[in-house]
Amino acid sequence: MNLQLVHATTGGGLKDTLDPHFPVSYPDIARVRQLFEPLMRFNSAFEIENGLAEEVEPNADATEWTFRLRQGLLFHDGRPVRAADLKASMERMLDPKNPATQASDIAGIADLAGSKVLDDRTYRLKLTSPYAILDAVMAGYALGIVPQDFDVKHPIGTGPFKYDIFVPGQRSRFLKFDDYWDVKASFDELAILNFSDDAAKVNALLAGQVQSLDNLPTYLAGAIESQGAKALVSETGGWVPFTMRVDAKPFSDNRVRQAMRLIVDRQQIIDQAFNGFGRVANDLYGPFDPDYIGDELPQRTPDVEQARSLLKAAGYENLQVELVTSTGVGAGAVEAASLFVQQAKKAGVDVRLNKVDGGIFFGDQYLSWVFAQDFWSTRLYLPQAASCALKSSPYNETHFYDEKFAGLIRSAQREVDPARRRQLVQDAQRIEYEEGGYIVWGFQNQVDAYSEFVTGLEPAREQPVSAFRFNRVRPVTS
Repeated sequence: MNLQLVHATTGGGLKDTLDPHFPVSYPDIARVRQLFEPLMRFNSAFEIENGLAEEVEPNADATEWTFRLRQGLLFHDGRPVRAADLKASMERMLDPKNPATQASDIAGIADLAGSKVLDDRTYRLKLTSPYAILDAVMAGYALGIVPQDFDVKHPIGTGPFKYDIFVPGQRSRFLKFDDYWDVKASFDELAILNFSDDAAKVNALLAGQVQSLDNLPTYLAGAIESQGAKALVSETGGWVPFTMRVDAKPFSDNRVRQAMRLIVDRQQIIDQAFNGFGRVANDLYGPFDPDYIGDELPQRTPDVEQARSLLKAAGYENLQVELVTSTGVGAGAVEAASLFVQQAKKAGVDVRLNKVDGGIFFGDQYLSWVFAQDFWSTRLYLPQAASCALKSSPYNETHFYDEKFAGLIRSAQREVDPARRRQLVQDAQRIEYEEGGYIVWGFQNQVDAYSEFVTGLEPAREQPVSAFRFNRVRPVTS
């Protein structure tokens, strides 16, 4: 009899994908992490360690990076993983016309023609300019290694589970990969089911229809323990910001952006929308980055009078805006948005809440909303900035662009000396703190849940449910 593990995930829709290099929603991420693996990876403490790579070595000025694969790696179809596959994966991820979302920053400096296979397990990537943090970037979950003849309709990777069934917006099923190189799965099958309704998702767990779920409504974290399930709480650097488009009125005026930051009562949102599962943030991301200075800058707190003054000076004394939200953003997001609506009234700002389905939120209008929310997992500062704060960023939802800021980021990426890089990173953070388009009000403690009949899940700083490492989940035996 096959043992099946069933996971309930939040959101998704008809645009769901199995493409390892372009996941967007939680369901996408949960799926690709079963099938594909990057060269490097983050452990549960968010420390970089080797993944498929046995060795990663830059030259002195970080213009060449040599990757050596582990011995004995196999794809799901039994073929060995070779440097030629690594080369093909790099060419797919770094395609300048369509780069992987987490590699877009490198695509512009990758000299693919000058890069080469050195032997069956070794590949050297050549860059046209230094990039000193490539190892941190290559630990991104969306940079999985694929075979030369990769076909997204029949996806083959190296992960602990292999592809079986995929119905976008509904469900997927994966089979245990017996020749997996790391911790082998205890379950023969893994099913991932999409849920758009939190109540239905929780009821499925309590009824025994699923054994784990991500993004448990935080108000249930205590109650669920008495109903045959367990809460899994992880301190993360994940954030659910309010996003303001700096190129569109009214947020093109920085006084309006600063006013909005002074309106938000961060602790109230954590206490009520996240039921205390989080920490106050200060409009900067990357709290586990050793160069993070969010705790050193003046902490923004509610200041309604100053917010009113800024809005009046900007000509928006009676500001009216629409805030777009969705349950697809994750647990607590809609509640946080609703609280902001109430907080804004105190400053005379009329915020109209527009709650849309997750498929619509992450659909064609995603990244175009003037005022909205989003979710981000734990990242280091420079890779995060490359994803969201540069003109070339694939997810620049605030449309932020500042030449000085971009120059600091580029210089930091090239800088091989950690002390000099630290200064550049901190100078960039100061600009984003003063001029950026995010309201980063808190870092959430990720709250998930699992059945009392499974074990092996542990808190992880990177992503929900032990960073979706379902190969480490085991059935509880009596």
